[in-house]
Amino acid sequence: MPQTAKYSKTIWELKVGWQGNKQCNFFLRPGSHLIHALAMEALAMEEIRGAVQLALAEDVGSGDATTLATVPETATATALMVAREPLVPAGLAFAEAAFHELSPMVKMQRVAVDGQMVKAGQELLRIVGPARGILTAERVALNFVQRLSGVATLTAQFVEAIKGTRAKILDTRKTTPGWRRFEKYAVTCGGGHNHRIGLYDMVLIKDNHLAALRNESPNAIAVAVQRARARYPQLKVEVEADTLEQVEQAAAAGADFVLLDNMNLIQLRLAVQHVRGRTQTEASGGVNLATVRAIAETGVDFISVGAITHSARAVDIALDFAEG
Repeated sequence: MPQTAKYSKTIWELKVGWQGNKQCNFFLRPGSHLIHALAMEALAMEEIRGAVQLALAEDVGSGDATTLATVPETATATALMVAREPLVPAGLAFAEAAFHELSPMVKMQRVAVDGQMVKAGQELLRIVGPARGILTAERVALNFVQRLSGVATLTAQFVEAIKGTRAKILDTRKTTPGWRRFEKYAVTCGGGHNHRIGLYDMVLIKDNHLAALRNESPNAIAVAVQRARARYPQLKVEVEADTLEQVEQAAAAGADFVLLDNMNLIQLRLAVQHVRGRTQTEASGGVNLATVRAIAETGVDFISVGAITHSARAVDIALDFAEG
């Protein structure tokens, strides 16, 4: 059942699903309004399957003792993955891969789409097939979807909070080890944008880099930007600034972005006014749902929020067996 969904609020196009026993590809493609980040490499079904296989090996081990002991091999079931609260789904392909990995005979129907807000009680996925496979894959399938949907849902709350401003919500590298690509995909499902994927696809000159260059002339920022341009001319360059003086130095050096680190609202407004379109601005530090609107209204172009990946809670999603 191949499914395609395009999201106007995100920078990726999703195409994912199963057709019989054949795996369809899962793509993350850069959209026309990709601004801050470079494109993340395509995420193939093989990568999703690999993550699922590791999770199943961890959970199942030598066998699902309870299911093998109590459920006949010939038993079949219909199971419904259901949202227990309003949420933005993400990662349904991981759930499909988990069920399919344990039982190739299972049939699945997508009832919801990644990135589309659903209400409490709404079905996300319908699974029909051997009961043993469904029971054994249940926890792994839910773990992926609950976690990634949590990231998408929290991101959507931040995006909604700044609606009507020019600012865009960015993620960070504060992700679960081994899950960065998955969590950054979930951010896009919630309407957020990806910052750099890793250390390799963008230059971000931070305070510790500048501290190592403190004796350089005319100033550490000018030297760092010049060296970055010479070594990696194809990459965008961002500079972290703690003061308005550093903001001016970064703009004068030709940085593509200035990260305004832990600045108060007055400082943020002054920084935005000061650069006068010479560079784009990103606010970072002290960002939460209570503060993000005021930060956006200072006129910054981007707001990076580490919490959308490192502090998102797993949302409430259940797998219910249908009666009869």
